[in-house]
Amino acid sequence: MAIIFGLQLLAIVITCLMGIYNVAPVGAVLTLIVIISALAWFAVRRQWAPVRRLARAVSHWEEDLSPDLSHWHPDKLPDPTDADVATLASSLYGFASRIDGYSQRERNFTRDASHELRSPLTVIKMSADMLADDLSLGEFGQRSVQRIKRSTREMEALVEALLILARESDNGLTEEDFVVNDVLRHELPDVLEMLEGRPITIELEEPARFVLHGSPRVFAVLCWQLIRNACQQAEGGTVVIAVMPGVVTVTHRGEAPAPSAANRHGFELAIAQRISERFHWPLELQTREDRRHIARIKFPESMPAAA
Repeated sequence: MAIIFGLQLLAIVITCLMGIYNVAPVGAVLTLIVIISALAWFAVRRQWAPVRRLARAVSHWEEDLSPDLSHWHPDKLPDPTDADVATLASSLYGFASRIDGYSQRERNFTRDASHELRSPLTVIKMSADMLADDLSLGEFGQRSVQRIKRSTREMEALVEALLILARESDNGLTEEDFVVNDVLRHELPDVLEMLEGRPITIELEEPARFVLHGSPRVFAVLCWQLIRNACQQAEGGTVVIAVMPGVVTVTHRGEAPAPSAANRHGFELAIAQRISERFHWPLELQTREDRRHIARIKFPESMPAAA
């Protein structure tokens, strides 16, 4: 580019000097300037062709629909190619290759893990249910079975959350209009099963009802993680889930947690924060003076539910 513009400037200066010293008439000088500018434009356009080609490739590249990256390879550029353009092409090719590899691993993980992780959990859950019905088990055995069932249910919720976060987008998740109160009521039996044997109770307060458009499963998993985190914080008492207009809160009532447990935010809260960021449901966390924690989820696009 520098050579082209340098030659253009030199040619225009010479042409202007020819006009000043009457070596050439004014019309010829203007014609020469136009011709020189046109030649410079064609030369610049030819030099810029590889950049345009890369721009078209990027604009038309769709990760899922255009997995073939052969036309991105630097060897496909015409010769001669500017060194900076070749570096750009090489970097884009490497970046696109890594993105394609990430996408392939995502698809493999969500496909294989969905089956390979859920199937053993289902077997464990069914076996625990059968053991729970065995009258020959003593009190210690029944407590062990209940711990197995509780841990299995927690693991199911964790696997569900990780599979949601493993997807680059929410493709494959059913979106619909749903009433959040109904989803919470549907999930309460599983929550109570998780808490069986622990001195913690669950209460659902419904001052309001509202509708969301999205995946009810994602909403349920998000609330699951917040409830699990609240139960981890509490040694006893009541975990209250309150539904207010466009807001769901999870808080603990009862005896305040010990100082050593006040900041015991677990893996569940980290997952909840990532889900809230992914689906644009702001999550706010507050700690009151009595060391109790309040988790508040806001849903900006909620709609009032019909009576």
